[in-house]
Amino acid sequence: MNLSDVKKILLVDDDIDLLEQNKMLLEAKGFQVVTAESAEDGFKIFQKEKPDAAILDLIMEQMDSGFILAYKIKKTAHGKRIPVFILTSATYETGFKFSASTAEEKEWIKCDGILNKPVVVEELLSKLEAYEVAAKNN
Repeated sequence: MNLSDVKKILLVDDDIDLLEQNKMLLEAKGFQVVTAESAEDGFKIFQKEKPDAAILDLIMEQMDSGFILAYKIKKTAHGKRIPVFILTSATYETGFKFSASTAEEKEWIKCDGILNKPVVVEELLSKLEAYEVAAKNN
């Protein structure tokens, strides 16, 4: 899979305004976007739609909903083949910078990268491209 193969993105966020804003940004770049407003609905839509990538808000129903959803997605056969990113504003609120760049972090954070809110589409595209390059080299 390369970036041109990423057609459908699952976007999960309980903030409806941000969900719609990010959906429009991604659709403007040519992606089909399926959305959910909760982790539970996000997993159901993931199973039904089989997206090419997933972007999950960290804090939804619970403080760790995004981590749990990413873990559930990455446990599936399809989820192991696609990039999953966590989207968060926690850095701004707590000062703690989340990352999924070290082996230790990747062991407990089952995602392929962390994106800070607000979403910068170019940063997202860069992370998708980096995922594709890493996948080819493994």
